Amino acid sequence: MKDLRARCDWDRVQTHTTLRPYLIEEAHEVDDAIAGGDDAVLRDELGDLLLQVLFHAVVAEDRGAFTMQDVAGALIAKMHARHPHLYGDGIKRPWESMKAQKANRSTLEEGLPAGLPSLHRAHRLQDRAAGVGFDWDNALGPLAKVREEVEEVAQLVDPDTGTVQDRDAFEAELGDLLFAVVNLCRKTGVHGALALDRTNAKFVRRYATMERLAAADGRTLTALSLEEQDKYWDAVKRGEK
Repeated sequence: MKDLRARCDWDRVQTHTTLRPYLIEEAHEVDDAIAGGDDAVLRDELGDLLLQVLFHAVVAEDRGAFTMQDVAGALIAKMHARHPHLYGDGIKRPWESMKAQKANRSTLEEGLPAGLPSLHRAHRLQDRAAGVGFDWDNALGPLAKVREEVEEVAQLVDPDTGTVQDRDAFEAELGDLLFAVVNLCRKTGVHGALALDRTNAKFVRRYATMERLAAADGRTLTALSLEEQDKYWDAVKRGEK
C-alpha cells in the first residue's frame, strides 16, 4: 500500500473522505459473500476489505496521525480489556456493561454510527440497555410485548373497511411493534436484520417460482386475480415442503 501511494497517481491523491464509498461497498460485498456461502468469494472480498483498512492506515500515517502498528496495538488492548476473564482478573463481565463504564456515555446511542440501518440500531440500543440491567428475564416478556403491540396496531385499523384511522399514530404503533419484534429476536439469540434477510430471500425465491409456474401454464401473474395468484403461491409452498 505504501508502494502504491508512492508510485500510483490515483492512490497517492486518495484521502479518508474519498475512500469512504469504497469502504461501505466492500463491507456490503463481504456480507453478500457470507450470505452466498462461497468461501472463494469470501476470501477475495475479505482481501478487498482488508485493503481498505490498510489504505486508511497508510493515509493516516502519511498525515502523521498514527500507523498500522498503532491500529493493531489499540485492537489488541481493546480485546484484552473486553475479556478480563481471559487476560485479567479472571472474572467474566457483561460486555455492554464494561463498555458503558469505560465510555461514560452521555446518551444511550452515543457512539453508534449515524448511518446504521434501523433494525441493527434497534438491536444495538437494546443490547446497550440490557448491558446495564434494563432487560427482560427471558423471551416471555418480549413475546407478550409483541402481542400487546399487535393489538394496539389493530385498534387503529377499521375492522369493516381496513382503513387506518390515524396515520401518524399508526406509524408510531408500527414502530413500537417492530422494536418489540427486534427485542424478541435479540432475547432468543436471533438478529432481526438476518432474520428479515432470510425471509426476503425466501419471498424472492417463491415469487420467482410462481412466475415460472404461471408461465408454464401460458399465463402471467400480472394478468391474474389475487385469488388465482394465491393458488400459485400455495402450490409453491406445498412444493417446498
